[in-house]
Amino acid sequence: MDYEKYIGVTEDFPKKGISFKDISPLLRDGLAFRACIDDLAKIAETYKPDIICGPESRAFIFGAALAYRLGIGFVMARKAGKLPGVVYQISYQLEYGTASLAIPKDSFKKGQRVLLIDDLMATGGTFAALEELVGMAGGEPVAALAVIRLKELDGDSHIHVPCASLLDL
Repeated sequence: MDYEKYIGVTEDFPKKGISFKDISPLLRDGLAFRACIDDLAKIAETYKPDIICGPESRAFIFGAALAYRLGIGFVMARKAGKLPGVVYQISYQLEYGTASLAIPKDSFKKGQRVLLIDDLMATGGTFAALEELVGMAGGEPVAALAVIRLKELDGDSHIHVPCASLLDL
């Protein structure tokens, strides 16, 4: 499917010089969204994940739907301060700022194969943080999967697992 026609683009958002890629049109179209999850599942199956992990908030949409499609679980990596109990937390650089993510300490069984997912890979900072968090919690990151990858930002080079996407812009 030509996913590019389902991605909105807003220039200079959230700040000047950023070209924001909006997945809302993709989510609004039931057939396109279903095809997206099916295509993500085909890629994901090659990595044989036991569980999926994705960051707040758009990855929750794709990660939960993909986990359902594959019949496996999904772990939400939340913003700092949003989870009760003992957590692993990491701060990292984004292309236009900093962020923090946390996961519950008991998110993964030791050695569990974890597929990382997000709607978009830019500089790779979020995926690198997820990779580190998963390792801290005993999981084994096996791949990074995104709906959109911004090739010119070379995010793949900051991650130690294979990377795949449905749409390279």
